[in-house]
Amino acid sequence: MRELDVTQAANVTQYLTFQLGSEEYGIEILRVQEIKGHTPITPIPNAPPFIKGVMNLRGAVVPVLSLRETFGMPAIEYGKFSVIIVTAIHDKVVGLLVDAVSEVIDLAVADIDLAPELGARVDTSMVRGMGRADDKFIILLAIDRVLSGVDRAAEVSLTNGAEKSMHGAAPDSRAARETPGRVGI
Repeated sequence: MRELDVTQAANVTQYLTFQLGSEEYGIEILRVQEIKGHTPITPIPNAPPFIKGVMNLRGAVVPVLSLRETFGMPAIEYGKFSVIIVTAIHDKVVGLLVDAVSEVIDLAVADIDLAPELGARVDTSMVRGMGRADDKFIILLAIDRVLSGVDRAAEVSLTNGAEKSMHGAAPDSRAARETPGRVGI
């Protein structure tokens, strides 16, 4: 009987579930380092809109991103139920700003369906699967893929921002002062 219990336990994974709008999402609990109430975030200039800034976590600088905006949802004013889920992915520690945390649930392998295929125009690579619990679906995220997608989006955003500033920037005042024949300030 003991072997059966161990086998069943090996086929169950715990997920931390949270809300983004009216949808419920989940990430493997082993990826969660801690959950912080909404704490002060220092904005970073020229960062993409989904990167809210950085927070101080016991002396470490931790980037914080809005999962809501990462997924293309409208930005909201975060309130008393908003939390930052601190995740540890490979060597990175990242804070994920979410609307609210729900609970920790156990899902058996049999309760998880594959991510739906929605065609070439819809990227579902960030979805690990669809968990079924109490007559509802929970979108289970492959958090390492979410963060990889964020890295790519940030690179594109920063590159586009640099191109805009290079083409639309005012002349460098130092260069204007040092150019012969120009009157500098």
